[in-house]
Amino acid sequence: MKWLRNLGPGFLVTAAFIGPGTVTTASKAGAEFGFALVWAVVFSVFATIVLQEMCARLGLVTGQGLGESIRTMFQNPLGRGLTAALVIAAIAFGNAAFETGNIVGASGGLESLSGLDQRVWTIVVGAGAFVLLACGAYKTLERVLTLLVVVMSVVFVLTAAIAGLEFESLLAGLVPTVPAGSLLTIVALIGTTVVPYNLFLHASAVREKWPASVPIDEALTAARRDAAVSISAGGLITLAIVATAASTFFGASTTFRTLGQMADQLDPLFGSAARYFFASGLLAAGLTSAITAPLAAAYATAGVLGWERDLRSWKLRCVWAAIVVAGTVLAWLSTSPVAAILFAQAANGVLLPFVAVFLLAVMNRRSLLGEHTNGPVANLLGVVVVLTATGFGMFQVLKAVGAD
Repeated sequence: MKWLRNLGPGFLVTAAFIGPGTVTTASKAGAEFGFALVWAVVFSVFATIVLQEMCARLGLVTGQGLGESIRTMFQNPLGRGLTAALVIAAIAFGNAAFETGNIVGASGGLESLSGLDQRVWTIVVGAGAFVLLACGAYKTLERVLTLLVVVMSVVFVLTAAIAGLEFESLLAGLVPTVPAGSLLTIVALIGTTVVPYNLFLHASAVREKWPASVPIDEALTAARRDAAVSISAGGLITLAIVATAASTFFGASTTFRTLGQMADQLDPLFGSAARYFFASGLLAAGLTSAITAPLAAAYATAGVLGWERDLRSWKLRCVWAAIVVAGTVLAWLSTSPVAAILFAQAANGVLLPFVAVFLLAVMNRRSLLGEHTNGPVANLLGVVVVLTATGFGMFQVLKAVGAD
C-alpha cells in the first residue's frame, strides 16, 4: 500500500468525486442521452482543474485553508458573521446531500450482494461511518476502499474499450447541446465532479504533501501537475462510464429504478459476475466518500469559524456527527435510490457557485498571496466556470419551482 501514501492531493480529489454519484449520474447520462452530454463531462473536468489549482496555490503560498482565508476577508463582526453563516450553510446542506448519496450507494451495493432490504443497510452503513470516524479507524480502511475504487475505475475503462467506443458520436458530443429533459443531469454531472468540499480539502492537503521546506516554485509545479493528471484521469473514468452506459442502454428506453440495473453495462467483461463486482465497487466508493464528506465539513467549518483543527475536539465531532446523521436519515427516507443520488449531485452543482465566488475573491487578494494572485487568464477561466455553473443551477432551480 506504499504507493497509495505517495500519491498527491490531486488523487484524493479524484477519489472523492469517483463515488456512487459519479457512477449513477454518468450511467444515467449515457443511458438516456447517449454521447450528447460528453461536453458536460469535459467542462466539469476543466472546471475542477481550474478551481483546484487555485486552492492548491492558496494552500502552498499562504499555509492557510480556504476556510481560514475566507475568514480574513472581513474585519467587522457583522460581515464575518454573515459570510461564515453563508459558507457553513452551503457546506452543511451540500455535504448532507452528498452524504445521503454516499450512504445510498454503499447500502445499495450491500443490498445487491445480500438481498436484504436497503433500509436495513442504510442504518448499518450510517452507524459504521459514525463509529469509524469516532474511533479514528477510518484511516487504514480508507486506503483499502480507495484501492477498490481504483480497481472499479480501471474496469470501466476496460469495459468501454471492449465494447468499442463510437468515436464519431463521442466527438459530436463535445458540441454543447441540452437535450429535452437533460438539465438536471447536466447540473448533476457538474456537481458530482466539481465537489465544493474538495476545494476546502485541497488547500489544506497540499501543505502536508509539500511543506514549507520545499521551494514554493517547485511545490507549485508539482501540485499543478498532480492536479491536472489526477483529475484528468478521473474525467477519463467518467467518460468511460458514460460510454459503457450509452453502448449498453441508449435507445432501449431504459429507466434506472435500482442501482443493480446499472451492473448490466459490465457484462462484456464480467458476464454473470458483473452484478457482484459492481455492487462491491459501489459499496467501496460509497463508504469511502461517506467518511470523507463529514470530515471535510468539519474542517471547513473549523476554518471559517477560527476553531482549532483538532478532530478530537467536541466542536468538530458535533459537525461531522450532524452530517452523518442527516445523511443517514435522508437516505433511509428515500424511496428511490437513483433519484436520491442524482438529487445529491444536483444540489452540489447548485451550491458550487457560492463557494467558487469566495475562492475567486480570495485569490485576488494581493495582501494575502502577493505575486501569486490570479492573473487575467486565471480570473477569466474562473469567471467562465462560475457563470456557467450558476446559469445551469439557476435554470434548474427555476424549473423546479415551475417558472417558465
